[in-house]
Amino acid sequence: MTGRLSRCRWGVALLLSMTGFGSASGQNDRFTASVEIKAVNNRHLKVSTRLPDVLGSLEPLIEKVVRQTVARGTVSINIRFSPVGQASRYRISAELLTGYWNQLKAIGDSHELPMPESITAILTLPGVISDELSSSLDAPAEWPMLEGIVTEALAGLEEFRQREGESMRQELQQCCEQVSSRLESIVQLAPEVVNTYRDKVLERVRELLEGSGATVEPDNLIREVSIFADRCDINEEITRLRCHVEEFLKVINGPTSQGRKLDFLSQEMFREINTTGSKASNVEIAHHVVEMKAAVEKIREILGNVE
Repeated sequence: MTGRLSRCRWGVALLLSMTGFGSASGQNDRFTASVEIKAVNNRHLKVSTRLPDVLGSLEPLIEKVVRQTVARGTVSINIRFSPVGQASRYRISAELLTGYWNQLKAIGDSHELPMPESITAILTLPGVISDELSSSLDAPAEWPMLEGIVTEALAGLEEFRQREGESMRQELQQCCEQVSSRLESIVQLAPEVVNTYRDKVLERVRELLEGSGATVEPDNLIREVSIFADRCDINEEITRLRCHVEEFLKVINGPTSQGRKLDFLSQEMFREINTTGSKASNVEIAHHVVEMKAAVEKIREILGNVE
């Protein structure tokens, strides 16, 4: 295997979950092997491998194959190896076991000590149990077979991650649609913010000057309203938020999974929404802002498991 596993056709949306499972098994004329791969979310890629000590030299090669397929997450690989035709790769030396037992019996008889109730403790003594792999396996020679099985297990993991990713993509799309819908409502309400403020100022001035005979210059009123309009202008925030949402949708419907970029875009979306809420002094806009924040929080929660 010389490149990343084939994931999808160009132009087809692909979002990958960092959680998944894959397994495979196979054999040649000497050994049988099975591989299980589990993946969970992590900001970076971490590969953990459990395999017989005699295969330890193959661990870097296994990690290299994994890195060709997985970009982020904690990947745990469990590999079992055993000789063909044997129920177990371990063998008990009856001769050594009998020898240890006879020595213990002799010591017990001479010192009037009871014998052990079981032979469990004796099984841990040197040489009693031997690993057949250690004497019969040449790790580099078995790598082609093992590489094929690891690749097959990774293919199963990839399929699992794609299914989960598609489900997350649909949820993310719905959240973006909620943000866009609320944003368009804010666009409709934004002009009314200044008009409402102007009307309130006029009404307040009339109440204060009623019966006093004093007047307020129109220029002063216009200046006051203009200052408020500049302070609560959210056109730039609306434009930037629209761009972020459009880019976010483009990425989640693209041919590659880009979790880090989506993380950044979600942060920028939240920033613009927050600024909009603080600048626009309007109850209805504030309500829409709260709903948009909730949608973006859900987006960020989902992205925690996107590669």
